[in-house]
Amino acid sequence: MIDRSVAIEDGRISKGPLPEVDLRGYYILPGIIDLHGAAFLRNMAPDQTLRTALRATDHAAAAHGVTTAWLSQGWGWSEQGPHSPASAEALLEALDAYRPHALSDLRVQIACETHTTDTADRLLAAVRRHSVDHVMFRNTLPDALLRNDWTPETRARLTEAEGQKRAVPRYLCRLAEAFDTLGVTYGSYADPDGETRETFSMIGAKLCACPTRRSAAALARAVGDPVLLRAGEVAKNSSPLPVTDLIRTRLCDALVSDMSYPALAAAAFHLTATGTLTLPAAWALVSEGPAQILRLHDRGVIDYGRRADLVIVNRATNSVEATLSGGRITHLSGKAATRFLGARADMTMAAE
Repeated sequence: MIDRSVAIEDGRISKGPLPEVDLRGYYILPGIIDLHGAAFLRNMAPDQTLRTALRATDHAAAAHGVTTAWLSQGWGWSEQGPHSPASAEALLEALDAYRPHALSDLRVQIACETHTTDTADRLLAAVRRHSVDHVMFRNTLPDALLRNDWTPETRARLTEAEGQKRAVPRYLCRLAEAFDTLGVTYGSYADPDGETRETFSMIGAKLCACPTRRSAAALARAVGDPVLLRAGEVAKNSSPLPVTDLIRTRLCDALVSDMSYPALAAAAFHLTATGTLTLPAAWALVSEGPAQILRLHDRGVIDYGRRADLVIVNRATNSVEATLSGGRITHLSGKAATRFLGARADMTMAAE
């Protein structure tokens, strides 16, 4: 932590001198990078468009310091519903149209069910068409088969998906090979044990996101695979997976929002307040760490020439009062708003 000015010019960190905004009493931190967020689903409703849901998600992310975010979208075995391939394709199309108006750098992470072997060509076509750069494998079929409230049509689809079991390994290897060629970063979600994590790691699915057991995180660390944990579980003592303990023992490389954008900044300050990590180390779990994992070399730290993605945090309250994405003000509130609006120079503000 250093006490100095940060200059912004043409969307990048510069050396100035430039017209100034007095932000004494605030932290100026790198913008938050969220590698896995499903809060988008909360904004989905039958009576609104995907564009409306994207706008609501975009504004929520900016209000909590997020400047780069992957929206996790299911690619499942069901032909209907929010996690179907059709829904994923619709979201990708909608985001392509919305992106020029976005406050933050929004992208889609495809959460691909392992038992979808009959959709390989369709999935790869979508990845190529929309330049998807982040895919996670997951298997929710065992839990789905335990439910008894499915319609006959869905139950038949589940049975069909279960019948693909022998073809799954070859399917995943085919996708992995294609992803390597396309430069897609991929991994697995909710690994239940070290053996499962090792299997995914061996096919190239290096990211270990939200493991359900310590053994999976430990295996990932042993083979050099990044571990992503839920920020919302940092302050929970009753969590089945002791996230803070995993962070303390260096079994975590990044924190993700999952269902809560506010949890990201809150987790960093909780880790600082409890003495688990220093503020720079804690904040790196939501900025520099994610940037390195997804090879975003232009962000994650405050340095000359980097993208001007910044979060302005009130030191007294630890609340996000301003967010800048690519040098544009995407969120402004509290006393920081008075500081910015009283500045001598016009500030570029994002608007629709």
